[in-house]
Amino acid sequence: MSITGKQLIQAMEAYAPTSLAVEKDRIGLQVGDPDTEVTGVLVTLDVTEEVVEEAIRLGVNWIIAHHAVIFQPLKALRMDQPAGRLFHKLLNHDINVYIAHTNLDATAAGVNDVMAEKLGLTETDVLIPYKEDKLKKLVVFVPESHHEQVLQAVCEAGGGWIGNYSHCTFNLDGTGTFMPREGTDPYIGQQGKLERVKERRLETIVPESRLQQVIRALLTAHPYEEVAYDIYPLDLKGKMMGYGRIGKLPDPLSLRDLANQVKRAYGIEGLRVVGDFNQPVQRVALLGGSGSRHIHDAKRMGADVYITGDVDFHTAQDALAMGLCLIDPGHHVEHHVVPRVCEVLKWRLGNQVAIIPSTVNTNPFRFL
Repeated sequence: MSITGKQLIQAMEAYAPTSLAVEKDRIGLQVGDPDTEVTGVLVTLDVTEEVVEEAIRLGVNWIIAHHAVIFQPLKALRMDQPAGRLFHKLLNHDINVYIAHTNLDATAAGVNDVMAEKLGLTETDVLIPYKEDKLKKLVVFVPESHHEQVLQAVCEAGGGWIGNYSHCTFNLDGTGTFMPREGTDPYIGQQGKLERVKERRLETIVPESRLQQVIRALLTAHPYEEVAYDIYPLDLKGKMMGYGRIGKLPDPLSLRDLANQVKRAYGIEGLRVVGDFNQPVQRVALLGGSGSRHIHDAKRMGADVYITGDVDFHTAQDALAMGLCLIDPGHHVEHHVVPRVCEVLKWRLGNQVAIIPSTVNTNPFRFL
């Protein structure tokens, strides 16, 4: 059984909704055709020539990456230049490229949650919230025969969550009426005859970021030609979404011990540290990628130490002056999200297509 690029994109966006991306972020399908049949998917942090060659060697025609392959406007495509060679290989081998960037940073079980999990942080919260994930009430009327099927589809697509409880719904039996008219193809009933059907009213809460995925799942699982459903706005505060995480270590550690733990957890050869190695730390802020401009957010949230990449000299001085320790493990630690993306896509797509993590190390830095 095969899937199209559109189905792959739907699965990816059910995990990392595009609504979570910051304004003007370069996300989505950057190279290719969404209607293309998927022969296999390679998941990577970056799209380099070596990664493209890996995709060609594996016989896959889709790449899902975190960092955009087109970030600045292209002024030329010359085959004697690196960018031209890269795009020539992609197009010549019909390889499609889809990008999930800040939406993958912000989403649950995305870049920053994976980084926090690897360090064993508890009581985690969003470090830089920028979007409220507003809540909606979904109500749909389902024939008894398909009630369980629709309920499962809606909840697996992201509906029905209240805190750490999933599949939260309310269901009420009743009678639905309808009369199929000329040109209809009714699942139940006959044209021109008023039908009365035993149905169940199923209602549940859906975060706005998951609404379109839930509706698609609902329409796929529901047997009716025309599905009766309603969406109501709720005057309830939704979850704040954003990038970065802040949480606690189970027990205080010295800055030195935490730095060594970061090296082990993220599998890196070296890192940079700002602060007294003997200072005890427990409240930890982190932001995958380049987050030096958010040192004040980390301090405001009560962090003892802030873990992020690409820290510049003057930012390090400012952090030291304000009493905030820093650990810079580099930008590339974001690659730890790759296995999680593979897990999620395999769960959502089953065995319909091969999902493969890239083995190419795209980190440009080496340590002596």
